[in-house]
Amino acid sequence: MKKKYQLTPKGKEELEAELIALKARRGEIAERIADARDLGDLSENAQYDTARDEQGQVESRISEIQKILLNASIIKPKNSKLIAIGHTVEIEAENGKKIEYTLVGSVEANPLEGRISDESPIGQALIGQEVGAKIVIKTPKGDNSYTIVAIK
Repeated sequence: MKKKYQLTPKGKEELEAELIALKARRGEIAERIADARDLGDLSENAQYDTARDEQGQVESRISEIQKILLNASIIKPKNSKLIAIGHTVEIEAENGKKIEYTLVGSVEANPLEGRISDESPIGQALIGQEVGAKIVIKTPKGDNSYTIVAIK
């Protein structure tokens, strides 16, 4: 059974742009491999090994992105009072600190950019909730309580 990947329209665009950039690098890497071959003995040629490793990483990522795009379903958040994938949510901690997260599928998740997976502990606590709801997020450091302030 093929895995279905949930992507927002923005996430799909980002993956398509990355795929184009990676495909563009193929020629450059092939040239570096050819140049390294011209230097002679490949058994102790660090430039050749580095270029081949990079080629493998690029080809692997290209294959991964193509698989994701082929099996992707695009999520468009509905105007709903309940949190779902694609919504941006503002939550407030007990100490008054506000945090904003966008709920995305696991492929797009990047916590440093505020995009969290629906499969993460925070995502799971948020799914299906509404403004004003109090949630508890379990972390290795303990439980944290938040109030949902806004859904966008």
